[in-house]
Amino acid sequence: MSETNTANGCLSRRRAALIYLAALALGAALYTAGALGNPPGFYLDESSIAYNAHLIATTGRDEHGESFPLFFRAFGEYKNPVYIYLLAAVFKVTGPSITASRLLSAVAVVAAALGLGLLATRLTRRRDVGLLSALMALLTPWLFQLGSVALEVSLYPLAAVLFLLAVHRAAAKACWSNVDAGAIAATLALLTYTYSVGRLLAPLLALGLLLFLRRVRFSSVLRAWLLYALALVPLGVFHWRHPGALSARFWFITYITPRSTTSEIAREFVKSYLGNLNPWWMLFKGTPEAPPVSVEGFPPVLAATFLLAVASVLIVVRRRSGNAWWRFVLYGLAVSVVPASLTKEYLHPLRLAAFPVFLLVLAVPALAWLVEENAVRRSRRIVLGLLAALVLVEGALFQWHYHADGHSTKKLRDFDADYAAKILPAALAHPARPIHLADTQPIPGYVHAYWYATLAGIPPGTFKLLPPDAPAPEGALVITTEDSCPRCRKLYEREPYIVYVAEGPPRSPAPLPTKDFRAEIRVSDTRTRARVREALTVRAVVRNTGSVPWPARERMGAPFQLSLGNHWLDTAGREVVHDDGRAPLLRDLQPGEEMEFEFVVNAPKTPGDYLLELDMLQEGVTWFALRGSTTVRLPVRVEASWLD
Repeated sequence: MSETNTANGCLSRRRAALIYLAALALGAALYTAGALGNPPGFYLDESSIAYNAHLIATTGRDEHGESFPLFFRAFGEYKNPVYIYLLAAVFKVTGPSITASRLLSAVAVVAAALGLGLLATRLTRRRDVGLLSALMALLTPWLFQLGSVALEVSLYPLAAVLFLLAVHRAAAKACWSNVDAGAIAATLALLTYTYSVGRLLAPLLALGLLLFLRRVRFSSVLRAWLLYALALVPLGVFHWRHPGALSARFWFITYITPRSTTSEIAREFVKSYLGNLNPWWMLFKGTPEAPPVSVEGFPPVLAATFLLAVASVLIVVRRRSGNAWWRFVLYGLAVSVVPASLTKEYLHPLRLAAFPVFLLVLAVPALAWLVEENAVRRSRRIVLGLLAALVLVEGALFQWHYHADGHSTKKLRDFDADYAAKILPAALAHPARPIHLADTQPIPGYVHAYWYATLAGIPPGTFKLLPPDAPAPEGALVITTEDSCPRCRKLYEREPYIVYVAEGPPRSPAPLPTKDFRAEIRVSDTRTRARVREALTVRAVVRNTGSVPWPARERMGAPFQLSLGNHWLDTAGREVVHDDGRAPLLRDLQPGEEMEFEFVVNAPKTPGDYLLELDMLQEGVTWFALRGSTTVRLPVRVEASWLD
C-alpha cells in the first residue's frame, strides 16, 4: 500500500470529517468568544464601515447620499466595497450591531483557516497534513487579530486562500477551461476590491501566472488576464471620474515624494522590504508600531510555522525546483511584501495581510515530509510532536495575552470604549439640540455619533457636523476631537473627546500687530544625533514676549493659527528644508506667559551636520523671525542608515 493510501486509511473520511468539525468548533469558540467585548468599543474605521453598511442595507445610499457606490468616501479616503456590501447583506438579516459586524470577520478568517487545510490536503493528498495546517492557521496570532475587528482587511486572508485554491485547481491542466480562467480572474478581482493593497498585489500575482507556462498554454494565462482586466473596468472608470481619489492615502503613508530620486526610492524600498521580513520582529518582538488590531509586543507568527516554512524552502529547492506551483508560492510570498514596503512602517500586519497565508502554504512540504512513512518515521514523529506542542503552547500564550490586553489602557483608548457608555450619554443628557460634531481631521469622531445613535434608535437629525473651519455657535452643545478648546464649558472629557457648551460668540481671528511677533524659545528636550529621515520628537518652551495675548486656535482649519515650527539649515546657516514640523498653540498665551510645545520633525535625507532652527509663526501671515524675533538653533548630527 502506498504512503498516501496508508495515511488516508489511518485517517478515514469519517474520522477526518469529525476532526474537521472539531477544528471548526475550536475556531468558532476562539474567534467568537470576544466578538462583542474584545477589543472593547469600536474603532473609528469599524464604525464607518458598519454605519455605511447599515445605510446601504436600509436606503441603498452611503453617508454622503451616493447610491450604491463602488468605493465609499470616508475620512478623506475611499473604503473598498466588498466588506461593506457583504456586511450590508448580514445587516439585512440581523439588523445593525457590533456583534454581527465582528462575527462576519471571525467567520471569514475561520473559513480562511479551513480553506488552507483543504488546500494542504489537495497538495499532499493527506488529510492529516490538511488538519495540521488548518489548526496552525487557526492559532496564528496574525490571522486571529485580523478576525477580531470589523475591517475590510479581515476578508483578505480568505480572498488569498480562494485565489490559491483556484490557481492550484488549474495548475495541473495544460489548457484552462473558461471556468478555470474565470475562477482565477474572479479571485484576483476579489483581492483587488477587498483591500487597498490588492490594487498592486493582485496584478503582481496575475503576472506570476507566467511561471506556469512550461506546463500551461499561454492562451490559458491570457484568457485569465483578459477576464481579470474586464473586472478592472469599473475601477478604471472610477479612477477616471475621481482622479487621485484612490491614491491619496498612499501618498500620505509612503516615503516617495516628488523630490525623491530613483536611487533614493530604491534604497528606501530595499530597507523597507528587508524590515518587513525581519524575523526578530515576526518571532520575538512583535510589530514595532502596533496598529490597534495587534497585541503589542507579541509576535504575529508562530515559531513552528516559520521553522516549517524555512525547511520547506530547502525541500522545494532540493526536490521540487521544477514544480511550477511551488515556484509560484515562493513568488507569491515574495510579492506579498511589496505593497507594504512602499510605506513608511515596518511589519504593518494589515498591509501584509496576504503574507501569513503564503507562509502557511509554504509550511506544507515540511509538514508532509514529517508525516511520511519511512525508516526514520519515529524521529520525524518526535519532531512533529515537538512542533505541534510548540504550536499549542504559543497559541495558548497568545490567547492569554490577547484577553489580558483586551482592556488595557491602549485598547480602551484606541477603540474609544467610553464613547457609547459615557461620551454620547453626556451629550444626550444636555437639552441643547442639535449636538454639533467638531472634529480634527486625524480623528473623525463624528462617525461614532452616527453609528451609536443608529444602534440606540436616535434619529441622525439629532446631530450637525461642523465644517473643518467653522466654530460652534454661541451656546451650542458640541462633541469634539479638537485638541484645543478656548471657549468651552466642559461637561465631560476623555481623550480625545470633549463634550462642551460653547460660551461666548465665535472668535474673529486676525493677524498680530507687527511689533508683537516676539517670542523667546528654548529647547527642553531633543536628540542631537539621528539617522537620515528619522523622526525626532522636539520639546521646546516658548514665552510670549509681545504686548498682546496670543489666541489659541478654536478649529484646526481656522485662519491665523499660531504654531511652533522648524527649518533645517546647514552649518553655514543656509536653508536646507524650509518647513517641516508644526505644533499649534493649544491655549491662550498672555504676555510674559510660557508654554511647552511638543512636535515631530524629520531629519534630512543626506548625512551631515545640520542646524535645527525653531521659530514661531502665524499661519497665513509670517514667521516671527521675519518680523525681528529671535530663533533658536540646535546642532544635529545626521548619520547614514545601515543600508546607505
